[in-house]
Amino acid sequence: MECSWKTVLLLVCASLGVQYTAIRTLRDSLSGPCQGPYRCQSRHFRDSRWRALCDDSWMPVDSPRKHILLFATTRSGSSFTGQLLNQHPGIFYVFEPLYHVQQAFTNSSSRLRRTLDRRSLLGAYRDLLLNLYTCDLHFMENYIRPEPQDHVTSSFFRRSSSHALCSPPVCMEAGDVAVSDSPDEAWCPKKCGALNLTLASMSCLSKEHVAIKTVRVPEVGDLRTLTEDPRLDLKIIHLVRDPRAILASRMMAFSDQFRAWKIWNATGRQPRYVDLTQITSTCKDMAASAATGLQTPAWLRGRYLLVRYEDLAFNPKDKATEIYRFVGLEMDDRVRLWIAKNTNSNVSSPSEWNYRYSTTRDSRATAESWRLRLGFDIVRTLQNLCNDTLALLGYKQVHSAADLRNLSHSLVEHRTFQPVTW
Repeated sequence: MECSWKTVLLLVCASLGVQYTAIRTLRDSLSGPCQGPYRCQSRHFRDSRWRALCDDSWMPVDSPRKHILLFATTRSGSSFTGQLLNQHPGIFYVFEPLYHVQQAFTNSSSRLRRTLDRRSLLGAYRDLLLNLYTCDLHFMENYIRPEPQDHVTSSFFRRSSSHALCSPPVCMEAGDVAVSDSPDEAWCPKKCGALNLTLASMSCLSKEHVAIKTVRVPEVGDLRTLTEDPRLDLKIIHLVRDPRAILASRMMAFSDQFRAWKIWNATGRQPRYVDLTQITSTCKDMAASAATGLQTPAWLRGRYLLVRYEDLAFNPKDKATEIYRFVGLEMDDRVRLWIAKNTNSNVSSPSEWNYRYSTTRDSRATAESWRLRLGFDIVRTLQNLCNDTLALLGYKQVHSAADLRNLSHSLVEHRTFQPVTW
């Protein structure tokens, strides 16, 4: 099959072995879930899950859909923040779908990897985001491995973090468990089985809005083509966090990758082989994105909100209200209940603290806990590497071990981040 130049750029499809069948979006192919190839009389609707779609409640919505992107970096509090969006019953939320794109590229042949540059990968990211915002979840089949069969997969990354993917019509068996307010890696796949991407697409169409969380796009400037796409009304929530806290969290969550850092933290002596580039890149990308967003170029005007995780942790109700006001939605009661339950929890179980994507915690204590875990030598090095980022985002530096451990003195300056108005 002949691939277009754009397709070659995004995937180098022949080399990846990806077969591009004619994927029509459900928006184009269906005027309603009970018409076209999905008529109730068809064999698909002999299953109760499909028959349920013939109810008018699953018809595609006609009101203007809001497209929300939670744009963050790894271990910046994005799982917690994403749940503020996931709790809203009118939002179809997807947790880090770009994982599948990265995996498809990473697992390709070494020869192919050499031909793929940053632009190609970012192009693939943007293409997938556009398809997800238009509710074409079938497009993900180009990346999910093993390849879905009959549009069904058991390999959808972190499906359990999305209420929509674990509740009717996608999962009729979940019942009341589907509205559980805590992400659980066990119950969703156990109750729901494999994920039917056609049902997921229909569920997406039935929701008023779509929200996606990603930590894989380096800079906000990489999203310009999406903000300018007339099919989307994209709102970008840029979540940032103190780089020192990000490092401490990564050391806990990804122990093997940060073994050298842990040795440094335990001994106070920097190993020669410790890799400083990852955290340096994180600071650079975070600062570049914030600088761009706060200058408000025309393509970002009215579409960008900077949120510090620490502000959200210290004042969750106020910041959540600000986020919802920015995206143009009312904050549902379910969101308020989730905030009350998940920001004042006295978690005592080590397994809960170590759960990589846990969102149940005392949010204020969590925001400051890095100060008790990192040694001053590491903190001082990080401050030198990320000096500009700390200053731009309003994070104070410490100059002694005593300052570091003194939790009565906040390291978060009072700041109001308002984009430049023209």
